[in-house]
Amino acid sequence: MSKVTWKPAALMAPVPPALVSCGTVEEPNCLTIAWTGIVNTNPPMTYISVRPTRHSYHLIKESGEFVINLTTKELLRTADWCGARSGAKYDKFKEKGLTAEPATIVSAPMIAQSPVSLECKVRSVTPLGTHDMFLADIVAVNVDEKYIDETGKLRLEQCGLVAYAHGSYYAIGKKMGYFGYSVKKHVSRSKLPPKTGRKK
Repeated sequence: MSKVTWKPAALMAPVPPALVSCGTVEEPNCLTIAWTGIVNTNPPMTYISVRPTRHSYHLIKESGEFVINLTTKELLRTADWCGARSGAKYDKFKEKGLTAEPATIVSAPMIAQSPVSLECKVRSVTPLGTHDMFLADIVAVNVDEKYIDETGKLRLEQCGLVAYAHGSYYAIGKKMGYFGYSVKKHVSRSKLPPKTGRKK
């Protein structure tokens, strides 16, 4: 395979176009963040990278709290708009008909229309250049109960989540496998020894 080498660039894809809510339930704000992800399992930790010029930057830095709300196909137009408009000029929740609901631990609101909301408390802020990285603990996870089956398992694949890659949005496609499927041992029933009954 022949490859062309370019200068360093932020070319990692796909990433989630997450709606990050901040402020308070009474005065909510949100922005769309693609630079986010999981950085640790136990304790569960995440990060968001935000330009200091963004209106939400100071709200998050002063409160030390935010909520990551996963974006669905139904929320995609709203997420795009919230990423292109400033909370200093628009009441984003009012403009896009979003519902701010109280979180269980943090003061920042959740977005009711999102199927999964991660409550986060900032652990540290690291200036990186164009963005500052907010490293945070995930202190609570809130899931729409309609996506939890009778066994208590979260059916995240039913939420209609979307992805962002190189300037465009995409619906998540068909399932291609699951974690560990490439190393799982499959034993054919034809190769199993015949049942001989209970030994006496």
